[in-house]
Amino acid sequence: MSLEADLARWREHLTHFAALLGNPPDRHAAPAPDASPGHCLIFAPHPDDECIVGALPLRLHQEAGWRVSNVAVTLGSNTERREARWAELQDACAVLGFGCLRVGEQGLSDVRADAMQPEQVQALAAILTEHRPALVLAPHALDDNPSHRGVYRLVVEALAAARLDTVVAFTEFWSTQAAPNALVQTGIADTARLIAALERHTGEIERNPYHLRLPAFLADAVRRGGELVLGAGQAPPDFAFATLYRLVAYRAGQPVAELPRRVFAADQALSTAALLKS
Repeated sequence: MSLEADLARWREHLTHFAALLGNPPDRHAAPAPDASPGHCLIFAPHPDDECIVGALPLRLHQEAGWRVSNVAVTLGSNTERREARWAELQDACAVLGFGCLRVGEQGLSDVRADAMQPEQVQALAAILTEHRPALVLAPHALDDNPSHRGVYRLVVEALAAARLDTVVAFTEFWSTQAAPNALVQTGIADTARLIAALERHTGEIERNPYHLRLPAFLADAVRRGGELVLGAGQAPPDFAFATLYRLVAYRAGQPVAELPRRVFAADQALSTAALLKS
């Protein structure tokens, strides 16, 4: 099946899902590319994380002309599957319009928060120094998977080693984070693209069709974000799908300030100024 057929199929399913939730049709602003678009690096513990947490990078790429590169920190623990997972990751990133990098030839092994290796930190610091990203995505400290927690610690130590000025968007999947400050909507078309990209990780969804549950995960972020970002007792936004992040400004590799709490609806195009203002 072609990509366009996949996207059309998912748009149909998601339109029905959104209607069940009582949400009005999507409203989209026209893209407004920045004069000087930024570069976003996604530090992905596993191939597939770029799709699960990819709402913000996808919108920045499509609406503001940002360059997005996914950094495959690991290619999974099964050494026999690593080349296949790298190929699947490249296919998924092509659907999203993202570039692909990997740490070394086979990714890192044994990435754990309680067993950091200096050479692992140095490898990520070298990537940060080379690319100088304006935005970095990484799991939050308590994302409940050993590799996710390991990548969190690797990234924050690499940021310090590189003494980088940037904004970090902390992501969640295996467990929620306590204080997200950004809720980023994906409309029907963008949500369909995220799921179609996730389907490219064929070996993973054959053992667990978790791509079918991604719409529910994104819908639940709207429920939670309505109060966590807008404030206790507030009504959730009138859209179906979104992703929660915690945006933190870093200076010389150290966290200095949380960014303001905001909802980024699809009816207003994302821009560097709108996203990164403090």
